[in-house]
Amino acid sequence: MLILLSSLSAFLLAMLLATTSWAVDEPGNVPTKGYIAIIIDDLGYKYKHDQRAINLPGQVTFAFLPHTPYVKSLAETVHSHGKDIMLHLPMQALMETFYLGPGALTSDMTEQEFKQSLLDSIRSIPYLKGVNNHMGSLITSQSNSMQWLMDELVKTDLYFVDSRTTVKTVAEQTANQYQIKNTRRNVFLDHELNRPAIEFQFKRLINLAKKNGSAVAIGHPFPETLDVLEEYIPQLKAAGIQLLPVSQLIQQQKLIAQAKQKNKWNNSKSLTQSGSSVHLKKSIN
Repeated sequence: MLILLSSLSAFLLAMLLATTSWAVDEPGNVPTKGYIAIIIDDLGYKYKHDQRAINLPGQVTFAFLPHTPYVKSLAETVHSHGKDIMLHLPMQALMETFYLGPGALTSDMTEQEFKQSLLDSIRSIPYLKGVNNHMGSLITSQSNSMQWLMDELVKTDLYFVDSRTTVKTVAEQTANQYQIKNTRRNVFLDHELNRPAIEFQFKRLINLAKKNGSAVAIGHPFPETLDVLEEYIPQLKAAGIQLLPVSQLIQQQKLIAQAKQKNKWNNSKSLTQSGSSVHLKKSIN
């Protein structure tokens, strides 16, 4: 039964990627209808598993845990491929049963301890472009902790991605207050670790990108996740979906927001002019 469901799910996802109602300007050229970023978290501990992940096709972004045994050698490979490298920064969760590992930011730290730990983690990973939170359902909901984080990030050129491990997060809001380049996670690919569920989330990612212009997914270097990504990433271009590194997606999201604001302004202006025209006609009559 599971095999049948998986086959059906794969078929439906393939149909979603392969068929669209979009107009094609030139033969073989499908216009872009959405942008996505895919972040693979939790890298740095398992060399063979991580090697498979960093060899994924396309502009996937890779997030390394700090002070891990293979981070430097793996980051060198990622950098040589021209892809984004992020710090996957451990932060205390509401449930303290999770092992956070070295470099974790916790609620019992002083401001100085917090910031020094952050800086040490940043220095432990070469070629960094950005930061996202590992766990952090407690820390990302604390205003003072997020202010300490952004106090340091604003001094760098690093972007921030809110992994949104809690609905109470203030990370994105605080990053915006500091005018730090940032975005948020929209989809967790492998919260349920089976192929049909991962394919379902991948489909959600595509649909969100088509609806809103862009979307961000986070996954992990599990064999099940990599199986899906290895199969479907090469099909994105034909479906009009462009996979970008997070650094470029943030720029694209800014352009999309500006275009939407311009359209809103133009529509408002058009309605005002239309109303004035009607009023003028009534006055003349």
